[in-house]
Amino acid sequence: MAWGQSLAAGVPFLDLVAPHRALEGELVEAFRRAIRTAAFVGGPEVAAFEEDFARFVGTPEAVAVNSGTDALRFAYQALGVRPGDEVITVPNTFIATTEALTQAGATVRFVDVEDGTLTMDPRAVAAAIGRRTVGLVPVHLYGQPADMDPLLELAQRRGLWIVEDAAQAHGAAYKGRGVGTMGALGAFSFYPGKNLGACGEGGAVVGRDPTHLDTVRRLREHGQSRKYYHETEGYNGRLHAIQAAFLRVKLPHLGAWNEGRRRVAAEYREALAGVPEARPIAEAAYASHVYHLFVIRAERRDALQAHLAARHIGTGLHYPLPLHLQPAYRHLGLGRGAFPVAEAAADQVLSLPMFPELTAAQVEIVADAIRAFYRG
Repeated sequence: MAWGQSLAAGVPFLDLVAPHRALEGELVEAFRRAIRTAAFVGGPEVAAFEEDFARFVGTPEAVAVNSGTDALRFAYQALGVRPGDEVITVPNTFIATTEALTQAGATVRFVDVEDGTLTMDPRAVAAAIGRRTVGLVPVHLYGQPADMDPLLELAQRRGLWIVEDAAQAHGAAYKGRGVGTMGALGAFSFYPGKNLGACGEGGAVVGRDPTHLDTVRRLREHGQSRKYYHETEGYNGRLHAIQAAFLRVKLPHLGAWNEGRRRVAAEYREALAGVPEARPIAEAAYASHVYHLFVIRAERRDALQAHLAARHIGTGLHYPLPLHLQPAYRHLGLGRGAFPVAEAAADQVLSLPMFPELTAAQVEIVADAIRAFYRG
């Protein structure tokens, strides 16, 4: 809970104060280190974080960028996306997944998700691949990997690339393989609320092909591989050195934080086992889930959320309106019924309080409030 908050005050959805307070001395020292070298953009802090993060993920290299959205955009562009290309992804994700695609020149082709995990349905992908399809973007939703083996097999057989959207899944694994290591490239976000969050914006692209990663480096640096010599146009997509320094302080704690999230998730599952109206999203047998979010599918979701809010219990909606029904994608001509699993989930999903420091007592407060709601 937030610093100084009592149990009687309710349960916050997210607590970003406690972990920063615990690391305050190290974070202040990291800030001092950055300002004393005056290397504010790029430099040794960024390079050191890239090495640390690549080692954590299990890839030879990582390229740090300004945001998770830039990580996706630069990954798509590094793989050669151009106008007329079609890329398959899911509608139950944050718009960064798709806006980065269309801004890179591609056309989005949505497919539905599996009912249990709400991740990309490989059967739907197989049916959707067309002559203009060049790639797939599975989203490792809520901290759980998509079912990658059938997607990798499809991609290999049809000559497609895969970019893993791992913005919510730092440290998650699929059958022992870390997310971000299976596709051509993986994209991560370090937005403050993520499992590994900066004290501001940040992102990274990981992969095994040095040519792709060199392209990402040029894109983040206005298209230049050395100062003032521009092979292409690019972007100002660099990670600030102070954010890299903060991330280096936090990264060694990520494993323990993820274990804390798994503990909280297990406590929720046990506490809600007798409440069929509030079903947690399934944890797949193949997954090492890191629970960026703990999400239930709730009957009378909106009324339950109001009930919890009245008891000062924070919740979130991830995501209340699928992308194909957003005004931004009206031009695709997709209405209700196009993706029934994603649409049904959007009307039911509710994210409960989730952070590593959440106590068993707080989990019980949330669960008890949910039980009371359905008892009437």
